Amino acid sequence: MVREMTLRYGMNPHQKPARVFVEEGELPFRVLNGTPGYINLLDALNSWQLVRELRKLLGMPAAASFKHVSPAGAAVAIPLNEAERKACFVDDLELSPLATAYARARGADRMSSFGDWIALSEVCDVPTAQLIRREVSDGVIAPGYEPRALEILKKKRGGSYRILEIDPTFEPPEIERRQVFGVTLEQKRNLVLMGPERFQNVVTEAKELPDSALRDLIVASVALKYTQSNSICLAYNGQVTGVGAGQQSRVHCTRLAASKSDLWFLRQHPAVLEFKFAKGVSRAEKNNAIDLYFQEELSPAEEAAWEKAFAIVPKRLSREEKKAWLAQVKGVALSSDAYFPFRDSIDRAAQSGVSYVAQPGGSVNDKGVIAACDEYGMVMCFTGVRLFHH
Repeated sequence: MVREMTLRYGMNPHQKPARVFVEEGELPFRVLNGTPGYINLLDALNSWQLVRELRKLLGMPAAASFKHVSPAGAAVAIPLNEAERKACFVDDLELSPLATAYARARGADRMSSFGDWIALSEVCDVPTAQLIRREVSDGVIAPGYEPRALEILKKKRGGSYRILEIDPTFEPPEIERRQVFGVTLEQKRNLVLMGPERFQNVVTEAKELPDSALRDLIVASVALKYTQSNSICLAYNGQVTGVGAGQQSRVHCTRLAASKSDLWFLRQHPAVLEFKFAKGVSRAEKNNAIDLYFQEELSPAEEAAWEKAFAIVPKRLSREEKKAWLAQVKGVALSSDAYFPFRDSIDRAAQSGVSYVAQPGGSVNDKGVIAACDEYGMVMCFTGVRLFHH
């Protein structure tokens, strides 16, 4: 029985000693390879809960890409079309459903996912391990590993890749505690499930909520449950397309999430899919080049680095061309972890193809926010549930 593990250090190298332990029973995970750190375990335990809940609610394999205790991406196993495969850099791979979920989870915000912690809802199979092997990642948590998949992962990072096996039957106590500045806080764990029943209170003139939109609202809302607040999440085709996490203003969350979602769709523009990169350019360098491609202004150093990434330097899209491409995007789902105090978030969301919105409701300005949704023909649900996470 393993009840305690010593960690190299806490959040920072000077924070020693550090350990992870349980007061009763045993730790719900085993370390199969590598040495996980304090932040690794925060990412692992939060991300596992996210994919476990998506699997429970939607009945599909799920994956998450975590960075600094918030998801950079999360998704369920909706098949990728050819443009999505190229945008995710997986058009050369045969993907299992689980590998598809991780390709989506990592694909939308590849820059943020660089050096991520991965969570998988299912036993890790060989196609998923092969995908993970070639990405820059800190570690993975899953309920198990096929022998060949484990062998592949153990060779990653010179043999030091962190691999955790979680007990899928483990349920923690209902009461959780944390200590801040020598003071202990206690609360009941957030046990609410964001299932289909949470999205039945449609308050807008538009009422139709297709199954695909309901699925995407569930994906976005479950992701929010494990995202540092304030937070906004956009989702489409069973995957998170943009997360705005940890901002003090809700509209800033919306701007951040929507701009990331815009970039996901811009990555699928034919001009981007036809890029000819220089020989030897890594996937990380390709991601940086794509990001710079869509920036309005570059410093001389950025311009030089950008051009160096290409065998044939592409012509930049004009602002009008980008706007025209994004104008085709419709049917995106947005979830908010708390109510909208003003209509500004709705106005920004409308520019990024948002058609479906979920929020708790309860603002003194609910009527104004509903009216804004009606102007854009959006469907909005009041879930009645706030999803703050700190």
